[in-house]
Amino acid sequence: MIMRPGQQLLLPANPVFIWFSLICALALNMLLNMGLFGRAAWVPDLLALSLVFWCVHQPLRIGVGTAFFFGLVMDVHQGALLGQHALSYTVMAFGAVAMHRRLLWFPVPAQSLQVLPLFVAAHLIGMVVRLLAGGSFPGWPYFLSPLFEAMLWPVVTVMLLAPQRRAPDPDDNRPI
Repeated sequence: MIMRPGQQLLLPANPVFIWFSLICALALNMLLNMGLFGRAAWVPDLLALSLVFWCVHQPLRIGVGTAFFFGLVMDVHQGALLGQHALSYTVMAFGAVAMHRRLLWFPVPAQSLQVLPLFVAAHLIGMVVRLLAGGSFPGWPYFLSPLFEAMLWPVVTVMLLAPQRRAPDPDDNRPI
């Protein structure tokens, strides 16, 4: 693949780190749902954010099947309609895998604008499924969550790519 000028060559992603980050995002989601905010509609879905990140950066390792599995886990945790999160995460992961080659050509702030429609679509699907099952409208703050997720995209990118930016065997003559 041809790289953009100034783009750093990354080490291969460690599969253990990928799965560790996804499990940590799942645990943070669970803590946010049980913690101070409860199930506030505006709280960003950190698991969805990390799933999209890994679907964009490692589409051969993390894809639609992984998103479906984590969606079922979130459904069971929240007591939601079984398949609600699974459907929205699966659609979101499919969109991320479909656009991953094009997305990586943009700088990180522009990437956050590119992934915003994925987050909006995932939240809309979850809301429509909830409404079809007889739930109530969560209110307009529900649509703040995709915006917060898009704003967190640069932070997540820096955090999750940090282990890949180090040199494989650093020494005194090579500063990177």
